[in-house]
Amino acid sequence: MKRFLLLILIFLNGALFSNAQNITIKEDFPIAKMVESFISKNKTTYQIDGWRIQIMATTDRRKMEKAKSEFLARYPDVTIDWTHSKPYYRLRAGAFTSKLEAVRLLHKLKEDYPSAYPAKDNNISPQEMIESL
Repeated sequence: MKRFLLLILIFLNGALFSNAQNITIKEDFPIAKMVESFISKNKTTYQIDGWRIQIMATTDRRKMEKAKSEFLARYPDVTIDWTHSKPYYRLRAGAFTSKLEAVRLLHKLKEDYPSAYPAKDNNISPQEMIESL
């Protein structure tokens, strides 16, 4: 009797799972078009939104370059880059996907750079993200 019940359970279990594998999804045309558009847009996007640690912002390029070379001497394993948005030169370190990861580096840098803070950056290349891991 127990074997008979066990065989019935196994048969029903197999029948239930075999039906679950034959699911088809029918999506509306506007939804399919939107998904296609999203995929094609993201294939051409070469920049990622993320976070960096801003070390300094100054109007003096020489001061920024000096700070960059000092930073590289102290932290050779941390990537650093600068941007220019008139009139400021911004010196930023690291490349992170989340603010929490950036704050981890911030605590490491606070002793040497007390005015450093996490800054949102919308132009991080995927390669920079990989290098800062």
